[in-house]
Amino acid sequence: MAGTNHKEASKVVDNGPAVILVVPQLGENIGKAVRAMYNFGLTDLRLVAPRDGWPNPDALAPAAGADIVLDKARVFDTTAEAIADLTYVYATTARPRDMIKEVVTPKECCARMRDAVDAGDKVGLLFGPEKAGLKNDDIALSTAIVSVPLNTAFASINLATAVGIMAYEWFQTGSDIPDSYTPTLDTKPATAGELQKLFDHMEHELEEAGYFRSDQRRSLMRRNLRNIFTRSELTHEEISTMRGVVKALATGGGPGWQAEKAGLEAKKKE
Repeated sequence: MAGTNHKEASKVVDNGPAVILVVPQLGENIGKAVRAMYNFGLTDLRLVAPRDGWPNPDALAPAAGADIVLDKARVFDTTAEAIADLTYVYATTARPRDMIKEVVTPKECCARMRDAVDAGDKVGLLFGPEKAGLKNDDIALSTAIVSVPLNTAFASINLATAVGIMAYEWFQTGSDIPDSYTPTLDTKPATAGELQKLFDHMEHELEEAGYFRSDQRRSLMRRNLRNIFTRSELTHEEISTMRGVVKALATGGGPGWQAEKAGLEAKKKE
């Protein structure tokens, strides 16, 4: 989804989890993972023995401007070296492993990482190569396994998606954005007087059009119309628009439309 606001201050999380990509393959995939990281303010990227070396120009375009992550990326020869300064490390994998190690969901993993970071510890997330995922030797170095609940018949997700899911869940643990809100615009709510003028306008034109065919129908329909618009919480500008709509409908679109309509009818007769 597009929506970058370059006027907003960057919400970089310097103490957020490190993202460790173990033997990543294509530079393009690294770039996409970098973009997913920076979407949620993560900048600590660690690459373990990238197949095509580093820096990799193929990562630039897919990173879509997340240069801060690319510039800070560090390369390590082994997974053990990449995680040496971390207290807790979570390995992402969808496949069952022949080892006794706790498995947690992304939400639970990120909640634990948040608690650890708040306590002053450093944490990280391990992601394996695109084709085969993490090896058991890498997973053995982790605190626990993170497994995303997926369709069991098709549980393989690409690297950027996996990074994005974990980064999103991490971001939510520190987000103060409410679950529901209405954006505020440079406008003001319509007054009761403006609503009444709209009602009067509509009801007059409906009366002229013969819509109210009986006193009983008039009372019921007036009440329904008023309920519709009072529930809508219209703004001053929206009231003006509605008044214009009612006027256009009542006059058949105005002189310009009438002239165009007459011209079309004349052509049909020719």
